[in-house]
Amino acid sequence: QAVVDFEQLSEHAAAFRGHDVGFCCLGTTRAKAGADGFVRVDRDYVAQAAELARAGGCKHFVLQSSQGANRDSRFLYLRVKGEVENLVQAVGFDRCTILRPAVLLCKRQESRPAEWMAQQFLGVMARVFPTAYSVPVETVARAMVASVLQPGKGKVEVLENAAIHELGKA
Repeated sequence: QAVVDFEQLSEHAAAFRGHDVGFCCLGTTRAKAGADGFVRVDRDYVAQAAELARAGGCKHFVLQSSQGANRDSRFLYLRVKGEVENLVQAVGFDRCTILRPAVLLCKRQESRPAEWMAQQFLGVMARVFPTAYSVPVETVARAMVASVLQPGKGKVEVLENAAIHELGKA
């Protein structure tokens, strides 16, 4: 495990060398970081980490993105997620897996009352429509690992929420 300063990421290139697979779940919120900070973390840091990983020999990059990611979206969150997907693909990994989960169900340390209420509602909805609106973070993690252990379906594979649920059972 290596601790890096994302503001000086290029100084930590050695931490990205010698790995066959890279996993990226880096992200923040606009509320926490502001619009500029959100773009810096969710797009710029991720893209730079992908470039360093590729330069260090990484062959397969696994990126957690978001349901609805679209570089042409009017919404900042979805636009940035779409932009970073394109930037990571452009790095030229032998294989790139992008996961687009719906709302992540997890316990957070910080208080987010609106998100907590949404998770309670989505937890109930998940009993009726288990793959439509949400996914537990543990399922996403299992799907990320399983995507590496299974043969790829092309150079770039995009897994939407239902596919994440299915692969996360493996």
